[in-house]
Amino acid sequence: MVKSSFLTAAAVAIIHQVECFAPPSTSIQSAAFSTNTSFHAKKKEKSSGGGGGFGSSAPSKKKASRGKSGRSDLISAHDDSKKKESKSFSRTFVKSEQEDMLNDLAAKSATTVIGKAVAKSPHYNTPEMDPFWQLLPSLISTKFPSASDKDLERVAGMVEFSIGAGKVEDGVVENPWRPHTELHAYMPNLGETQPFLDPDQLDLCKQLSENYDVISSEYEALLEERFDRKGNDRFQSVTSMNYEAGWKTMVLFYNGHRIKDFPYHLCPVTTKIMESVPIAGRIAGFNRQQPQSGIPLHSDGNNMWLTCQMGIKVPPTITNEAGEDVPSARIRVGPETRHWEEGHCLLYDTTYEHETFNAHPTEERVVLHVDFFNTLKMTPLEIKVLQYIYDMREQFMKAEGVAKVGAQVL
Repeated sequence: MVKSSFLTAAAVAIIHQVECFAPPSTSIQSAAFSTNTSFHAKKKEKSSGGGGGFGSSAPSKKKASRGKSGRSDLISAHDDSKKKESKSFSRTFVKSEQEDMLNDLAAKSATTVIGKAVAKSPHYNTPEMDPFWQLLPSLISTKFPSASDKDLERVAGMVEFSIGAGKVEDGVVENPWRPHTELHAYMPNLGETQPFLDPDQLDLCKQLSENYDVISSEYEALLEERFDRKGNDRFQSVTSMNYEAGWKTMVLFYNGHRIKDFPYHLCPVTTKIMESVPIAGRIAGFNRQQPQSGIPLHSDGNNMWLTCQMGIKVPPTITNEAGEDVPSARIRVGPETRHWEEGHCLLYDTTYEHETFNAHPTEERVVLHVDFFNTLKMTPLEIKVLQYIYDMREQFMKAEGVAKVGAQVL
């Protein structure tokens, strides 16, 4: 049973935004409980969630500060776009009704495959249990009432891993090119993979290549509007690794969301094609790699994503020490090295270690970068559920006052 001691103000804040918790007699699309009767549970400081990659909760609200990466602008822009969507309805629930409703939902969802996965946490039904995971079975059961346990079996495996109760499969652990200890989000039983995948498998890659000329023109138009109304450069080093690596991104999507006040009217074709896939990850947009620079070796630690990059501006060949003309911009994923070509896509799995370098002395490399859920292996329902979990976790973290929400949600 979900006891009130587990329900921090952050948990109740989530419930306010979940349409499935609204009583059948109401017709609104958000909010289920009145803010006048929220639980007054003592907020506890929490850890990073057992290596699951869902970020960390903060013991008290903090004002997000603009760091070197400028991430707070993206977060606040997304927050502002959500404020106008907030609604309320006339019915107010007393505390006992809240508890009864939550406990009833918890009891029913505890027997589902997601409920059983959450119950494997060593902190289950204790004050140390992160309220987000305690509420998750109820949230999923009510949001996706027709989903069967079989449909959600792999999602349950992801939940187990996220709460520290799941294990990485032997095939991943034994692969020297996939740093399994760096995995922070993992869905089991997705089958075999490889560093680079055939881009012809995806309509996304076909559409990008066929519209290369238009997308390149839209990129040039965006360059003319690279500074926002406050004078901030839209190209940002979004992750700490990129600060000194010469890589900056004009972000079109952040954690799968559009950016408030971004000039999408200048890139309608690019935007439409990108939105044809379930965008994931922290960023999606145009990446610039400065001359004589590269991204150091790393892995992204989420096996539910794939990455597509199409060459927009690729510097010409350079002459190596042997006097041969060779491509100047390269990417290594696992044991394989490939090169970008303008209008052509590279599709790869970032759970493999990877690194990039632009060896040209004067010209930059530009690619269109899209992280998206693995539509080759995951079912449409699994993707919808994961998108929902991402969104709920992000809202939960915001409600608890975590400053850099987008740094690592899942």
